[in-house]
Amino acid sequence: MNQDFSSKFSFDDAANEEAKICVVGVGGGGGNAINNMVEKGIHGSVEFIAVNTDSQALNENRAPQKIQAGQDLTSGLGAGAR
Repeated sequence: MNQDFSSKFSFDDAANEEAKICVVGVGGGGGNAINNMVEKGIHGSVEFIAVNTDSQALNENRAPQKIQAGQDLTSGLGAGAR
């Protein structure tokens, strides 16, 4: 199976564009992953967003953008506390 990718795709080698990456951490595990990435100094065109039902965990997260999910349902507590 010999595929000729050059006939299917065209690449502009002169283009100088950076990849834009958005990391969305959901819940406690996702929040921990974001915190680790921020602490390790991952930078460039990376955007970090934390999503959690737990308002306290969200406030302590290092992500510059935060979304509180289920605020009316969980009253700011974690989903497991319901």
